Amino acid sequence: MTRKRVTLRDVAAAAGVHASTVSRALDPRTRARVNAAVVQRVVEISERLGYRPNAAAYSLRTSRSRTIGVIVPDIENPIFPPMVRGVERTLLAHGYYAILGNTDGDQAREHMLVKGFTARGIDGLVLASVNREDRVARDAALGGTPVVTVNRRLDDPTVSSVVHMEDSGVLRALTHLVSLGHRRIAVIAGPQDTSTGAERLESFLRHRETLGIADDPRLIAFAGAYSEGEGERCLEELIVRRAPFTAIFCANDRLAIGALAALGRRNVACPGDVSVVGYNDMPMVDRIHPPLTTVRVQQYQMGVEAAAILLAMIDGAGEARHAVLPVELVIRGSTRALAAAEAG
Repeated sequence: MTRKRVTLRDVAAAAGVHASTVSRALDPRTRARVNAAVVQRVVEISERLGYRPNAAAYSLRTSRSRTIGVIVPDIENPIFPPMVRGVERTLLAHGYYAILGNTDGDQAREHMLVKGFTARGIDGLVLASVNREDRVARDAALGGTPVVTVNRRLDDPTVSSVVHMEDSGVLRALTHLVSLGHRRIAVIAGPQDTSTGAERLESFLRHRETLGIADDPRLIAFAGAYSEGEGERCLEELIVRRAPFTAIFCANDRLAIGALAALGRRNVACPGDVSVVGYNDMPMVDRIHPPLTTVRVQQYQMGVEAAAILLAMIDGAGEARHAVLPVELVIRGSTRALAAAEAG
């Protein structure tokens, strides 16, 4: 026989309270309005009876699904799982659930995912996949869906975002290399249609003269994607140009790993011949050889911040909010000081 579904009224009857009290006691966002002893009794009874909220009924009653779409550009990139955990844990504490989508860096796929998620009644979107000018994200926001971009941002300031202090990160990395005697520093820049790629390159160009870094356009290679393959290709491009360099600043760790692989194939030692710096401090870069010097971003915290901003927007917060998180330089074995003759 099919067991009868336990309802909110069943829990209320067993607890000796009104059904509305049960509803408030079981909702993380409203339980503070209920006496703590009543909340505990309601929770214990609901668990004993096996009560499960009816999501469909809740959605019809409130016009909310309590689901949030989270879209990342590359699920294989180790920077994103900590971010997703931060989003998910924050949402769960408020009774919301995350649905994950992956674009593989394809804007058409991002459009399909956003369209599909909104058609299913999501309450908001966390987007780590956006380009600087992203019609999909802007249209979703204009259409009434709360949107927060994370790790990247749009050029449009009316869309909320959580990013990092890119200029500070680049300056710390370059100052470290210059302090080791490096002046001919090559750059593997990220895709310029993303805010991270554009801002990190702009920061390099802005600080180059102040720090005494060589002004040589041959030392800048542009990656078409944040991938190991593009890091290898860009390193090969730099070598073909025959412009000498003693260090490389890479716009993210995956580009740096690709550059290290290409250097290794040519028997160019790191850091003996060339120092390499990455960006993000993604998991395991301390375990590669040599361990990567990199700029550490707050991967988990940016997810927490994005979810918090989104929840405030769902509750009616007005203007867009922009969180900017601090970074730090983590010095490991991929950088070394030049000998006096090398710096010469």
